[in-house]
Amino acid sequence: MIPLHSRRQFLQTFGFSAAALLAGRFDLRAAQVDAKAQHLFLFGDWGAVIPDPQHQVARTMASYMQGQGIRPAALLMLGDNFYGQLDGGVNCPRWQSQFEEMYPASQFSGPCYSLLGNHDYNVEPAGKAEAQLAYAAAHPGTRWTMPAKWYRFDFPQQQPLVTFLMLDSNYQKATADKLSLTEEERAAQAQWLRAELAKPRTTRYLVVCGHHPLYTNAGDSAKLIAEWDALFREHAAHLYFCGHIHDLEHLEFDGHPTSFVVTGGGGTTLRKQDTTTSSALNRFNQNVHGFTHLEITEQRLVIRHIGAEGGQLHAFAKSPQGAVEIL
Repeated sequence: MIPLHSRRQFLQTFGFSAAALLAGRFDLRAAQVDAKAQHLFLFGDWGAVIPDPQHQVARTMASYMQGQGIRPAALLMLGDNFYGQLDGGVNCPRWQSQFEEMYPASQFSGPCYSLLGNHDYNVEPAGKAEAQLAYAAAHPGTRWTMPAKWYRFDFPQQQPLVTFLMLDSNYQKATADKLSLTEEERAAQAQWLRAELAKPRTTRYLVVCGHHPLYTNAGDSAKLIAEWDALFREHAAHLYFCGHIHDLEHLEFDGHPTSFVVTGGGGTTLRKQDTTTSSALNRFNQNVHGFTHLEITEQRLVIRHIGAEGGQLHAFAKSPQGAVEIL
């Protein structure tokens, strides 16, 4: 656990105004994108029952990539993929309207790496999570990629630069009306995660993804901090991406090697967060719909929060050695 006094220390080396940051005054000029880099788009909390904001985010993603002259090699979908019922399981019409057609292959032709959120479990009758795990086998040729509840992929496939570890963060205790990982699954994932982190890594960056945040302006997860924070520190994970909180955030903590990024504005209802009650001081926090653009080169990672109305809201870069620069 990070001491409270450490969590309240802004890194002084960034040289920007904390007052301006907390007030939400950001540079909205067009992002200076490296067209020769590798590009990924990330978002969570997208599969709303009423998908109007989801449509807006998807349209902005398409116009943003066209305006920047880039094409993302993959999408990372960080859970709460389908709110409400998924009637028909792998054959539910929502797969077409809210995934295949919402993010068409003509624009987003690469794999769509996905993981499970709490709303992918917590609807009766049970089986929504199982349908997401089974969808790719039932629909050959789909870009939907969820081979297991937790898995690894290296990116890009040729001469990879990043190791991604996709985790299931649904650690709450399962009850009759609330589903999650079982204790056996939790233990198996923990063993798997330690084994993956212990392997010699030839990529330049380590990125971990889950649905729930460890740290956020809406409150921290003591359970996930106890499970994962020491591992992130020990293995110097560069980034932890998550959703669950319906906003866009970026948090840094003095002495911590990991940057924590929330990208939960993919399409569901926004929730106003009272940041004054949290012990964390943030680099960025805005209650908006949008997505996150991850740009990857050998020299650095660039992370950009892009609002659904268009425009870059916040951006920072991270070197392979872990140095952070606000852009």
